[in-house]
Amino acid sequence: MSQAPSTSLWKQVVGFPANFWYANLMEILERLAFFGVRAIAPLYLVRQSAHTLGLSYEQKGSIYMWWAFFQCIVPMVSGGYTERYGYRKSLMVAFCLNILGYLGMAYSLPLSGFLAARGLPDAGFWVFLTASLFVAFGTAIFKPPVHGTVARTTDERTSSMGFGIFYWVVNIGGALAPMLAAELRGEWDFNRVFFAAAIVTACNFLPALLLYREPEKPAAAAGASQQGPIGVFISSIATIFKDLRLVAFLLISSCFWLMFMQLFDLLPNFIDEWVDSSDIAPVFGRVGAFLGLQWVQENGQTKPEILINIDAWSIIAFVLIISWMIRRMNKVVAMVLGMAISVIGLIGAGATQLGLLCALMIFVFAIGEMICSPTFSAYVALIASPDKKALYMGYSNIPFAIGWAVGNRVGAKLYSGLADKYALARQYLRDHLGYSAESLKELSNEDVLQRIADSLHGGLGGTVQEATRLLWELHHPWLVWVWLGAIGLAGTVGMVVFYLATRTARSSKVQVTA
Repeated sequence: MSQAPSTSLWKQVVGFPANFWYANLMEILERLAFFGVRAIAPLYLVRQSAHTLGLSYEQKGSIYMWWAFFQCIVPMVSGGYTERYGYRKSLMVAFCLNILGYLGMAYSLPLSGFLAARGLPDAGFWVFLTASLFVAFGTAIFKPPVHGTVARTTDERTSSMGFGIFYWVVNIGGALAPMLAAELRGEWDFNRVFFAAAIVTACNFLPALLLYREPEKPAAAAGASQQGPIGVFISSIATIFKDLRLVAFLLISSCFWLMFMQLFDLLPNFIDEWVDSSDIAPVFGRVGAFLGLQWVQENGQTKPEILINIDAWSIIAFVLIISWMIRRMNKVVAMVLGMAISVIGLIGAGATQLGLLCALMIFVFAIGEMICSPTFSAYVALIASPDKKALYMGYSNIPFAIGWAVGNRVGAKLYSGLADKYALARQYLRDHLGYSAESLKELSNEDVLQRIADSLHGGLGGTVQEATRLLWELHHPWLVWVWLGAIGLAGTVGMVVFYLATRTARSSKVQVTA
């Protein structure tokens, strides 16, 4: 049951079969494209300019909600099709859909302008939503064959390290993508990132066709192989309800993932509006310049996607070591530990305007993530039967579907009501400086902040940073992260209850065996 003490980290790493590494290679490329887009999409969607869509936070939240829902719920069914029709075929379909989605995003601005001129209201919203759904379905179909390959090439002895390596690889793509995206977009050229994502995705056809080997179907799947498309769909849906332990585990996990994903979807906007990252801009500026990349904006602030990228680089640096350290720890206990640390990190990152402290708390969040997330995947893989690895790895996306989709809806509502800096600034001008609703409509977001700054110090004027600080102290926008953290904490407590319940069941079995 326990891993042999003589098995070294190096022996485990080199002991994985070739298909394990081919799956990891495809994951790097897929994540490089996906995270590059996700790094700049929050800014592209809501910034007001001629180069961006300029949507509201609620529209952005709706796009992310549906994107998340389909991307995470479809694997529940697509995993069954992967087992029935083949892993490689699923990969081919996934790449085609993702490429179409990224190209749709690249042309979203001219397309929305074309449709708006012909009377379609909220054209930018509908165009980007459609493109994001192509990416959602493509990514959803991609996940089961890749995750299923990792599950099939690991066992109870090697699962912690195998999924640790896989998560390490995921974050190589996740770390490089925002760096390259920040350089590609410059100040306003966001469409370059979308085109690059399509090109990188196309590169994945090479390992899928030339290197990857279709896994052999276990004997237990022979009967299922006769099912047609409708039978596969019904079987995929029905199977999950036969494992009540899995259902409880996935529902509890949903609370945590609701909080978790907001680091990537909402914190970039929060940093962009509220955090003064000029204190650490010299460091990132020098590192970026050394690499030939521009990581600091013209206003002296560190680009938000670069701060968020601390999470990925931290995981690259430490996840293999941590996976090795927790390899003998009970999987559920490890998840509880990781969840608790991540809750602290997320609340801390949103509770400050200091760039350095925000960066440190993102690092704390990353420590919790690298304990929790690979262990989550390893746990689901271990409780799956050999003929249902891809299907169960598809099920593992259900908490992301619930948490990510609902989280974006909840996060957008919370942010619009508590932390939208420019909405709060307009409210301040109306309530404290006597501006009319009509005059406020004529002011840009930058003008609104500057008007507040001009009114400071008895009319002598101040800085935009001082105006931001005034709004921070008056409205406490950091409460958004307290509310989100409370939801994550509820999931952590639920996981403790799940552990105690499953431990009691295991103890009863051990006593009977003894």
